[in-house]
Amino acid sequence: MRAARLIKMVLLLQSRPSMTAAELARELEVSERTVTRDAQALSEAGVPVYADRGRAGGYRLIGGYRTRLTGLARGEAEALFLSGVPGALREMGLDDAASAARLKVSAALLPSLRDASRTAAQRFHLDAPGWFQEPRTPELLPVIAEAVWDDRVIRVAYRRPRERDALVERELEPYGLVLKAGVWYLAATVRGGEETVADQRVYRVERFTSVAAGDERFVRDERFDLPAFWDERSAQFARSILRAEVVVRLTAEGVRQLPYATDRASAREAVESAGAADADGRVTVTLPVESEEVAYTQLMALGPEAEVVAPAPLRERFALAARRMRGWYG
Repeated sequence: MRAARLIKMVLLLQSRPSMTAAELARELEVSERTVTRDAQALSEAGVPVYADRGRAGGYRLIGGYRTRLTGLARGEAEALFLSGVPGALREMGLDDAASAARLKVSAALLPSLRDASRTAAQRFHLDAPGWFQEPRTPELLPVIAEAVWDDRVIRVAYRRPRERDALVERELEPYGLVLKAGVWYLAATVRGGEETVADQRVYRVERFTSVAAGDERFVRDERFDLPAFWDERSAQFARSILRAEVVVRLTAEGVRQLPYATDRASAREAVESAGAADADGRVTVTLPVESEEVAYTQLMALGPEAEVVAPAPLRERFALAARRMRGWYG
């Protein structure tokens, strides 16, 4: 642990002209007294760490000293490619690896480029969770992430949706993790099946109740493309939950707003397959929806830009809502 901290201290000093004891303590997550002892240890080991005394003082490397410890380890290199999603790195337990990788890259850059990571962080940030949602980190995520990196078989127990007390046990080959709107999903193959890319399944990580990774590794199918797989399964899922249909008459503004109120792909397809506008300039579309209850909430957002034609119970519900609003607004 101390050796890693000493290396990190050298890399920090190599990437900046000088740093105060307080700055080093904050970066290394230790006390200033520990920083002083570490600096002395480095000096005794032949690393030219110089301490400037006084209020404006600090630590710096002298004599143009350059360490050769800037080669990236595999874990650091992999984490570096994820460094634009710091929250995800932290949740997967890769924050330290990414920090070390960024330091090594900074130390290897020319002095004029060493502020690149800071200037990039000031200009771009990814905030994955949706609005008005409290993101929750699944407790077992770091174990799963480590198994994904190492291609290790895992034995899991999980709760199926709508079956809170029913636990299912599986042996999985974990292929990849996906973070969607603040929720983590695992793409995995169930062992004992045909074990092909087509057999990949998606599990919601927060539903796992136990995960155990052994020493056994699986042979990854090189044909597997995680982004393409996720796009396909996402589209399948979106289509699978649209089990009902409603007929809606839309104004031109309603046509424009429809994709923002309902499933975008379904809205676009419904509008494209609709006939010509009527004499009032309105277009009648048949829209796939999850349920009448969901459709009521979604289409209510369109207000007077949408008229529900069918089914009759949903139309009557909108009529009742309109009468109540008229009573309020006169």
